Amino acid sequence: MKSNYEIYRTLLSRIAAFICLFFFFTTQSYWESKNEYISFSLFLAGIILVAIASLGRMWCSLYIAGYKDDILVTKGPYSLCRNPLYFFSMIGVAGIGFATETLTFPIAFAILFALYYPSVIKSEEKRLKQLFGIEFERYKSRVPAFFPKLSTFDEPEIYSVKPAVYRDHMFSALWFVWLVGILEVIEGFKEIGLLKALWTIY
Repeated sequence: MKSNYEIYRTLLSRIAAFICLFFFFTTQSYWESKNEYISFSLFLAGIILVAIASLGRMWCSLYIAGYKDDILVTKGPYSLCRNPLYFFSMIGVAGIGFATETLTFPIAFAILFALYYPSVIKSEEKRLKQLFGIEFERYKSRVPAFFPKLSTFDEPEIYSVKPAVYRDHMFSALWFVWLVGILEVIEGFKEIGLLKALWTIY
């Protein structure tokens, strides 16, 4: 059962997604008509970042799916940093921003991410400390919170995965890919005249 905080966080995320979709529908990229090289470079950067984020989130889900509150996961991506899912989400958010072929969206997304996720991470780590106590404190002392530290990487030869749970997580790990698809559909609607942009942004 979800906590009140998780329900609030989900609601806030959906509101933010709705606002973003509104601006996706009503804006167009300045670079698309003025400089095709910049426009293409921004989109390419976005696709690469989204690919990294999706693969990274699937990697994290391989380790965490079905074990979130049962054991303290410290192997694989969780040996690099304590919040790899959020790290890869940051990369994915940046990718979606660049996929709009603008600079405005990635800058705005970076600001929103920096304002929102520190409190999420703080709440998650408070919960983990309550669940795992000294074990989490030891983990916290050797592994950084957010940005990966390659020297702490630890990967087991064998790891037990719960296929049914991982399958659900796998689909959610790909939502950045779905968003790029939505952006392309919106762009196609604009090109054939079904949608009209109200603003041009850089």
